Amino acid sequence: MPSPAPGDSASTTDRKFPCPSCGAKLDFDPTRRALACPYCGTAQPIVEAEGEVRERDWDEYWRNAEAAEATIAGRSSEVQCRACAAVVLLEDKLVTDKCPYCGDDLENKPVSAHSMIVPEGILPFKVDQKKAVAAFRAWVESRWFAPSDLKKMANLGQLNGIYVPYWTFDSQTATHYTGERGDNYQETETYTEMETTTSTDAQGQTTTSTRPVTKTRTVTKTRWSHARGYVEHPFDDVLICASKSIPVGLIQQLEPWDLPSLEPFQAPFLAGFQTERYSIGLKEGFEKARAIMDGHIRVLCCQDIGGDHQRLHSVNTDHHQISFKHNLHPVWYAPYRYREKVYQIAVNARTGEVVGTRPYSYWKPFLIVLAVLGTIGAIAGIAALVGAVMK
Repeated sequence: MPSPAPGDSASTTDRKFPCPSCGAKLDFDPTRRALACPYCGTAQPIVEAEGEVRERDWDEYWRNAEAAEATIAGRSSEVQCRACAAVVLLEDKLVTDKCPYCGDDLENKPVSAHSMIVPEGILPFKVDQKKAVAAFRAWVESRWFAPSDLKKMANLGQLNGIYVPYWTFDSQTATHYTGERGDNYQETETYTEMETTTSTDAQGQTTTSTRPVTKTRTVTKTRWSHARGYVEHPFDDVLICASKSIPVGLIQQLEPWDLPSLEPFQAPFLAGFQTERYSIGLKEGFEKARAIMDGHIRVLCCQDIGGDHQRLHSVNTDHHQISFKHNLHPVWYAPYRYREKVYQIAVNARTGEVVGTRPYSYWKPFLIVLAVLGTIGAIAGIAALVGAVMK
């Protein structure tokens, strides 16, 4: 059976992409945007897919949910990490691997991947492993108060290229709200203040007296009035990470993603990289998206109320024309070890931005404080010496 063309996205399970020259497995090379052989260098460019990334209609999906689910081509088996619970979709014919998140050996007992919502879109890797390692080293060198030997001792280990699952949601919203509008106004009010005066007579005697004095001042007050209204707002591509394996505070720092560059999903882009199955399902993902939308809607309601202050009592939102996409975003990820403690880094494999956790040298700020105090002391000593000479 002939091997499928690199740009073919048919749902066959045999997706090993053999090299036409030497028979080795081709992997996706971000620098050439091609399937490349790591041994003989043969490359097969991936043809850009025609059309745009398709949005799925929410209501239509739930009417045909079972028929709408499948497996990712070439990733028909999955295994769950015993250490961190990440579910990794294994390349076909690959029976063992390491977890991309914790480095633990994945149990050599893969099971058939359950039907899932296959990706509609993908952001292919643009930053290769060499550039990712260089970005990590530059990141280490730029850290304030980092231990001096961190670069030498930090063991990056295996930097793993992972396609991380994401959802995006679109929704037309219509919101009825009730609340209050606060308008500031000024009033002039009188108040009494005790005033002390001192006088001196002809004999030089000083007399102090205190008496009440009436004064006026302008004060700002707020007049509250009932408010109710209606706002509409369209939301486009509200982004939700569908992985629970990367700490939320870490993965959010990799945003924004260049969503306008999303391409229709093609299986060849996955070759040589690990792919995580989404652990946050569609309904849970939409609830997270609703919370993000609600925060923005409340701001819009306050803007609609106007005035100087606003209070919201009720916000009732209806969602219409909901659509969604399942996308895969590229991340280089690794735990690295420094003095027997594990830290984490993640690299946005589109931009090269590095985020992560790192150790601190507590001696450095202490020495800096000492140096500053020493400098201040030296300046004060010189000033005193100059003053003594001037006298």
